[in-house]
Parts: sequence; C-alpha cells; structure tokens
Amino acid sequence: MTRFSSASDWQQWQKSWDRQQEWYMPDREERFRVMVDAVEAVAGHTPLVLDLACGTGSISDRVLRALPGARIVCVDIDPVLLTIARGHFAGDERVTFAEADLTDLDWTERLPHMSFDAVVTATALHWLDTEPLLRLYGTLAGLLRDGGVFLNADHMRDESAPRLNAAMNALLARRRQRQRGEGALDWADWWSRVADDPDLAEPAARRFALLGDPRVPQPAGAKTDRPTATDWHLATLREQGFAEARQLWCSTGDALVAALR
Repeated sequence: MTRFSSASDWQQWQKSWDRQQEWYMPDREERFRVMVDAVEAVAGHTPLVLDLACGTGSISDRVLRALPGARIVCVDIDPVLLTIARGHFAGDERVTFAEADLTDLDWTERLPHMSFDAVVTATALHWLDTEPLLRLYGTLAGLLRDGGVFLNADHMRDESAPRLNAAMNALLARRRQRQRGEGALDWADWWSRVADDPDLAEPAARRFALLGDPRVPQPAGAKTDRPTATDWHLATLREQGFAEARQLWCSTGDALVAALR
C-alpha cells in the first residue's frame, strides 16, 4: 500500500510535473488559459467537466482556479499520476476519479456520469494510434451534451511552412539545452525521481509493469500509426459527430483544437 504524504508533498509533485512538461512546452500555460476560457465561454461558470487522461490534474487545477463552481471527473490509467492527482485534490469534493484505459471498448462504464458539458485533455492522445483515436473521438461525441465542447491540446503539426518550423524548433532546442545545464528535468529524470520516492514505489512498480519504464529509451525508428496533422484531427472530429471543429491556439509543434457537439 502507498504511504500518503502531506498535502504539500503532493502539491510539490504536481508542480514538479508541470515544470518538467514546461521544459518541453514553454507556452503550456498559455494553451491552458485558452482552454479554460473556451470551457467558460461554452459551458458557463458551473460546468461538469471530464478531464481525459488527466495525469497529475494540471488542467483540472486550472479549471477550478478560474471556475470554482466547476465539477470535474478525472480519468487516467497511470497509477503514479493518479496517485499524485488524488493527493493533490484530497478533500476537494468537486473532483472525483476513475481509473480506465481509453482503448478499452467499455471504458465509459467506469465514469460516474454519462453526459458532460466539456471534455478536456492535453498532451495525451498522441499516444493513440489512428483506429483507437477515431473510436475515442466518436465516443466523446456521445458523452457531450448538445452544445458541449471537446478541447484537445496536443502535438499537432502544420507542415505548410517548413523553414519557419525549422527555425522555431532550433530556437527551442537551444533554450532546452541551456535550461538542462541549469538543472531542468526531462521525462526520464522526472520518472527516476518517482522511482526513488518511497511514497510512490508501489504505484511506480505498477506503472512500469502496465505501461513500460519511461527511464528506458525507446528504440529509434519504431513504427507507429499516430496522426500528427492538425487538419486530420479537425476533419476526423467532424466525421465522428461534432457539428463544428476549429483550431483555437497553436505553437510550432502543438495545437489546441476545439469541437462543438
């Protein structure tokens, strides 16, 4: 069984996750701001929100700061990230949790509600291949009320300006290298700290068995079938039952897309 740390310890873990993610995506906070604005614009001040692949609860934290009357269901499969999120939101009755694999056909049966005002997710669905993602988009259309909104911020690319993309990516790479020299943690470093923490040893062991060990580099050139073009996501969302879909925000390699039911 996991030993539960103090609330401040879980908050520090949540903050350390944010800092690690920001090393990869320095404009991460800006896309969260646009995402939360879209939730408020469409669903008002007291929405029922599904935080899909919630991780440590970064999006939920921002939603609740901006919209204290919101209620949120956080769903994920990662035992470590769920442990941190549960610790971070301990005692907050506005937040409930469900543990589910989004590639399972019956994953929605684990949810406490079957209709939501908004579904939000970030830097998560790029792990899904084309067919599971197609199916998930259709499922999400069915989970949203009429007029509800789906918001997905993830690695999506616009290849129409390759020289500009290359220049911006080179700048980001230089900044990352400098920040690494100043002590910034990358993905593998962060998971190494998780593995060394006694409070997370048990969920870490389950996570590594279930999803693999993030400290181990993946083979170069491994084949995947994961869509990366923003236009693919927009067209697919419309095909899967959404009335409208558009890009709300983008950086060189990431975009926030919104789809209205």
